[in-house]
Amino acid sequence: MISRRMPKQDMTRATDLPRPSRPEQHLQSWEVPVSLPDGEFIAHILEPESTSLMQIMRQLRSGTYQKPFVLEDGEFRQLHFGLRYMQSRMRLASPDELSFAYTREMMAFLLFRPEPSHILILGMGGGSLSKFCYQQLPGTRITAVEIDRTVIELSHLFEMPEPDGRLQIIHGDGAEFVKTANAGADVILVDGCDKHGIAPAFREAAFYEDALARLKVDGVLAVNLVGSVTRVGKLKRLINEVFDGASCVLPGVAENNQILFAIRRGTWPPDANDSLDRADILRRRHGLPFIQYLRRLNIPAQDDTDRI
Repeated sequence: MISRRMPKQDMTRATDLPRPSRPEQHLQSWEVPVSLPDGEFIAHILEPESTSLMQIMRQLRSGTYQKPFVLEDGEFRQLHFGLRYMQSRMRLASPDELSFAYTREMMAFLLFRPEPSHILILGMGGGSLSKFCYQQLPGTRITAVEIDRTVIELSHLFEMPEPDGRLQIIHGDGAEFVKTANAGADVILVDGCDKHGIAPAFREAAFYEDALARLKVDGVLAVNLVGSVTRVGKLKRLINEVFDGASCVLPGVAENNQILFAIRRGTWPPDANDSLDRADILRRRHGLPFIQYLRRLNIPAQDDTDRI
């Protein structure tokens, strides 16, 4: 059975940031049953009313469909940027949990900044981190920047909260936003990827220099590093240099991700005893294994902060 729904009201807020151009279209939200190599799914897509759904189904099956889409199998709802590239996943029975290991481990930024007033998220995707931070950190404002409008329009399928005084969702280029925005941030989470790994805009030294300038003192940058060993290694060295050695990596994350944390120098490295006490408090408060994260982080010794 194929059903058509009107798209949910746009959740973006007004911003001075230039937005990527896109032809005006009257899109409909479609639910399409589709048989794929991994099983039977309902596909959620945004396409004009005149679209040939048979052609779309063939493209979904062959992996040639070019736009973001959502697959649902009765247990999970998944945001895809291609048949083999799943960007976000939500368990329908537990929509608020962080389903992917790397998203849980990005929350280790709380070890360095446990009560941030403002978090900037670059690359919203299905909104897992935005939603978790919104619910777990009630005193925090969250700004999520997403370059793909279709991703924003599909985000209601992942039970994202409506924008309010604490949550702002912006359609725009994350790197450009960091460069031009006036407000500072306590935390910047970078989770912008494509089929080949971390997005090109987040591989440049200029971006990390802008991020350093945007962070407040003792502010934290957390980057989801995914891609080839060579590219990831180059990025680690680049970020460590920009942040003057105040960085560390959470290695061995599932789904082939590594998480890099960099601190705008105030207190670095952190005191080991204080960090352990903080990890235990965070574990009890947020239900994530922060003590394990702390033990796995390669935080350098006081006299070794120039190497990573």
